[in-house]
Amino acid sequence: MTLDRAKVWTGSVNEQALDPQSRTTVGLYDTTLRDGEQTIGVVLAPDEKLEIAQALDAAGIDRIEAGFPRVSADDFEAVKAIAAAGLKAEVWGFSRAVQADVDVLVELGVSASVIESPISDGKLDALGVSRETMLERIRSAVAFATEHGIRVAFFGVDSSRADLEFFDRAYEAAVEAGAAEAVVVDTLGIATPEAAAFLVSRALDRLDVPVHWHGHDDFGLGTAAAIAAVQAGATWVQGTINGMGERAGNADLVEVALALEALYGIPTRLDLTQARSLSRLIAERAGTPLPPWKAVTGEALFTRESGAVAAQFHDPPAIEPYASELVGAERGIVLGKKSGIDSIRIAVERLGLDVQPDSYPELLAAVKALGTKQQSLVTDTQFRRLANKTSGGADGT
Repeated sequence: MTLDRAKVWTGSVNEQALDPQSRTTVGLYDTTLRDGEQTIGVVLAPDEKLEIAQALDAAGIDRIEAGFPRVSADDFEAVKAIAAAGLKAEVWGFSRAVQADVDVLVELGVSASVIESPISDGKLDALGVSRETMLERIRSAVAFATEHGIRVAFFGVDSSRADLEFFDRAYEAAVEAGAAEAVVVDTLGIATPEAAAFLVSRALDRLDVPVHWHGHDDFGLGTAAAIAAVQAGATWVQGTINGMGERAGNADLVEVALALEALYGIPTRLDLTQARSLSRLIAERAGTPLPPWKAVTGEALFTRESGAVAAQFHDPPAIEPYASELVGAERGIVLGKKSGIDSIRIAVERLGLDVQPDSYPELLAAVKALGTKQQSLVTDTQFRRLANKTSGGADGT
């Protein structure tokens, strides 16, 4: 869905700093149903996974990783159901570079799958596997999958901490065995944006296949690293909705998409107007509520308590970087300790109360006092009572 640039109010500094900037459409690969479900305590039933996959598809996600079918009977059934659901999005599986994992993909008739293998010395040492043994596992698993008609994206686990010479050998071995795509993976979220760009560039220099970026958010750089990877030539970004995942989670695909489109002018196919409904669905099914200040989908982004901001509420570009409707949000004023006269005026008008402007200062004082006393916002019901008491009149209901 094309972003309405007239509703993005970021000024010209980004364009000046970035010129020239690639405008190649970036594909979004969602792994909420596999990597996202690795969030501590989250268990999604097969019917919930199908519901989420359908919502992802409706929102324009290009590829959906339906799950790791060998991990459990439920995951097998979820992948099977999603693959048969007739989605527009490509449905992908997930497998380790293990024969038994790939056998299940073949059994399911999955047409495309990630095949992962650790490639950092730290991971290999922890598993007690040599580099050469792992290279042979990669070649064998990828070759077997491709011989059975599966499009493979090789996923080098912990590639951001791998020895660069072995990084090259692992990806080259996978591509030589038939991998059609390569995923550069920042498993522990340690890569700076510059490192993400460096690794993607290195992969592109050596491989004649599309390159993905898969990053985590342990240092709070998940979105920034994904953007840097795209600028370096990655044509796919892997991530999850709401940034779900192990530890600090994955790059949030909604954040990545909005940043790419609004700040960099790089298109995706995500319908951002569905961002909040999609985010809420997944948060509810996973039982993982979002902080209200979360970028793009947080409930507080377009809601104002500050009186100074309320004074400018009539002019959205003065107080917001983009229009709320771009991400399916609504604007609003709430009342509390930090309210101002304009907050009172807006609330009176919204609720249709019979309060004269000369009563606003007294009503504001009452709102501030109540908000301070109860250490929370003042509800509409409470405001009606205060207005009625202050004005001595009807409350408009």
